[in-house]
Amino acid sequence: MCGKGSAPVHWAEDGLVALQAATGLPWWAAIVCGAALLRTAVTLPLAAHQGRLLAKLENLQPEIKKLAEHLRYEVSVHGRQLGWSEKVARFHFKRNLQRIITELYIRDNCHPFKATLLVWVQIPMWVSVSLALCNCSVGTMDSEVQEQFSAGGVLWFRDLTAPESTWILPVALGLVNLLIVEIFALQKREVSRFQKLATNFFRVLSIVMIPVAATVPSSMALYWFSSSFVGLSHNLLLCSPTFRRLCFIPRTKSDSETPYRDIVSAFTTKYNFKK
Repeated sequence: MCGKGSAPVHWAEDGLVALQAATGLPWWAAIVCGAALLRTAVTLPLAAHQGRLLAKLENLQPEIKKLAEHLRYEVSVHGRQLGWSEKVARFHFKRNLQRIITELYIRDNCHPFKATLLVWVQIPMWVSVSLALCNCSVGTMDSEVQEQFSAGGVLWFRDLTAPESTWILPVALGLVNLLIVEIFALQKREVSRFQKLATNFFRVLSIVMIPVAATVPSSMALYWFSSSFVGLSHNLLLCSPTFRRLCFIPRTKSDSETPYRDIVSAFTTKYNFKK
């Protein structure tokens, strides 16, 4: 029903069962630990790698700007000598600038596409684990596991196979995801039109996920909340100057020695919170 027949989903199912059997934890705790383990062992190193690439790209910008100014002067001189129109001169400028930028990316090993590796790993992993939990909840995988799930919850969600009727987990999930989006947005000093659109898209997606999380088995809602909460913690950790140095992330002009104070200050300013 959920992800039957998909190899990554079966791997996720086997991993979840093995984790629960090895630790002896109740299923709700095994799900939380599994989310934390995947986030820490897989996505945190990739996020640090992304941070190194983005720092290198930021540090390249002054050099790119200087080279672009020099190239614009050279194209202008050659254009007057060869009688180029403004359109032709602009074409040669853009083509040569792109070549120069590509060479810089190769030199510093920081092509922007490499920074998307986190997304290409995180999304399939999140989907696979979600479908694996769905299979465990509806009995597609094993009826015995489904029975364990039906009594493997805690507090107000005792049955992990049923939707979370109080909406506490779904709303908490939405708030954590919105907080992740807002912290990311507040760290950007210069925001392009595309970045504004992307930020608004993820704001809407965070809100849409609330009713979705309220309709799926609570095992999935618990995993989504746990994964987002650990992700938020890792995002804040990656703001730390000390942790960034441990991850060999180069210093940049936009780095702050007091990132957490800056985030609180930005929130206060943006939303007019009164002290």
